[in-house]
Amino acid sequence: MLLRFRSKDGMHRVSCEPNDTMGSVLEKLIPVLDPNADLNTLVLNDKPGNVGSKLASTIALNTISDLGLKHGDIMFVTYSLASNKVEGASSNSLSVPINSKILKVPNPLKVSELPIDIELNKEQGLIPRKKSSFCKHGDKGMCEYCSPLPPWDKEYHENNKIKHISFHSYLQKLNVQTNKSNGSSYMSPLSQLDYKIDLHCRNGHEPWPRGICSKCQPSAITLQQQEFRMVDHVEFQDSQLINEFIESWRCTGIQRIGYLYGTYARYDSTPLGIKAVVEAIYEPMQHDEQDGLTVDIPSIVEEMRQVDAVATDMGLMRVGLIFTDLTDAGNGDGSVFCKRHKDSFFLTPFEVILAAQHQIANPNVCKYSKQGIFSSKFVTCVVSGNQDGEIDISSYQVSREAEALVDANMISGSTHPSMAWINETTNERYVPELFYMKQNEYGVTVKQNAKPAFPVDYLLVSLTHGFPKNEANVTTKRSRFLTIKGFSWANRQSMGQSQDYQELKKWLGTSINEGDLIVLQEKLSNFHALLYIKTLDILSSNEWSYLLKAALVITGVSNEERIESLLQLLESPGWQTMVMILQETA
Repeated sequence: MLLRFRSKDGMHRVSCEPNDTMGSVLEKLIPVLDPNADLNTLVLNDKPGNVGSKLASTIALNTISDLGLKHGDIMFVTYSLASNKVEGASSNSLSVPINSKILKVPNPLKVSELPIDIELNKEQGLIPRKKSSFCKHGDKGMCEYCSPLPPWDKEYHENNKIKHISFHSYLQKLNVQTNKSNGSSYMSPLSQLDYKIDLHCRNGHEPWPRGICSKCQPSAITLQQQEFRMVDHVEFQDSQLINEFIESWRCTGIQRIGYLYGTYARYDSTPLGIKAVVEAIYEPMQHDEQDGLTVDIPSIVEEMRQVDAVATDMGLMRVGLIFTDLTDAGNGDGSVFCKRHKDSFFLTPFEVILAAQHQIANPNVCKYSKQGIFSSKFVTCVVSGNQDGEIDISSYQVSREAEALVDANMISGSTHPSMAWINETTNERYVPELFYMKQNEYGVTVKQNAKPAFPVDYLLVSLTHGFPKNEANVTTKRSRFLTIKGFSWANRQSMGQSQDYQELKKWLGTSINEGDLIVLQEKLSNFHALLYIKTLDILSSNEWSYLLKAALVITGVSNEERIESLLQLLESPGWQTMVMILQETA
């Protein structure tokens, strides 16, 4: 059934079932309301005006049928803005009284979208075209031959060899198809995939495995190549960053994995494109081998939480992961074997599952999705050999279908490096029929049953990658870190490297003296040195702020301001304590 809600933001339709609670229905409505709406002031009424109005929190646990609502009914919604809220109070949750207690129902949909999404949401992304020989109008006119194309235009992407349209182009395409009216009503164009069976189905039968119905079981799944990608390009801000990451393999011959830290920005090579800008790599605790590596994800949760917190202070976030798969070719010239290509595999099913798990753990907040999240911008990069025997990078994401399959525990790895195994139905999971489209020996596209295994290529979304283009006659430092190489990376004991007071003293050298301000500033402007100093827990929060302002190259902060912050840091008691400890270190 559909319920209609009219507010100052317009008319909106929400799909629901009679047994759904009003709270679950309101969760679908919240994304289209004003971002500053105070949910605790949300009031519903079946007629315009205040007569008979009910505070949403008082009826959030009532079902739609309990409230006497029927298909097509309209509710009038009013609320206050949270511009004057008391410090510490939150408008991002709905207070629901239960047995005289207050239950805070979190609203993940109110989490802010990324700045790049907010920016691109405001743009149309139209593709301009020049006046052609078919045009019969003047220079200021426009016709069907020269009018701008929509950002998802298929012919434009084929001519420019762009394999996938960008996420925001895809979003606009769906929005045009979903909301064709004059804006009097709105339906969310996106929805997060969910292949899990509903173990709490209230459709008059016992829960799975004792009972099942068409409402609680997932439908048959037909896998297809995803037409869009959440991120279009991965840009490494400094080639030295990759060289330093690969150095571990060059020294030991063992493989490494690391997390990418950076930001998201516009990518102008495709309409409404997004790129992941990588400025640092952090290697967590891991057990390395020549033919693979092992990371105990649960054991590094706290370690990564601390790194994420420090990275946030630096204006960075975790944007992806990177790992090596390198084998020396034995030619003595530094060449490596090419293992990954179109006739073998690009990612193994185990790597696809790993990528999907990380994408699920790092969802993309999106106000155009019914659930408030939609897929992920988390990327996966592989450092391996190309067909010329050179060390190269390949960048991927896995599709939203891959995320849903992994989330529902429907697939697992297999002995074949390009095939994913389909799990059997159990008491905890229901696995429906899976199909994929393929060309048979006659060149005809047919639907193929995916069981017992299917090619993981159907789950891959390829990205481009590269380094910043040098502007002619202009010297620019694009990264916020002045030095990449020099200070030891964490968890590299296998390479004979360690992070301790002696290493920090060696790194800073004589620059810790006030007379070497420029050198000291460059030494401190190192991601791993900053991480280590933070773990010492010597500097206060203010002193840490001075350090970051002095060390990081941030747009809008002049070098004079950075030097001033450095002087304030040098005079602080925390810094002087650290210098004293370093001077006493043998």
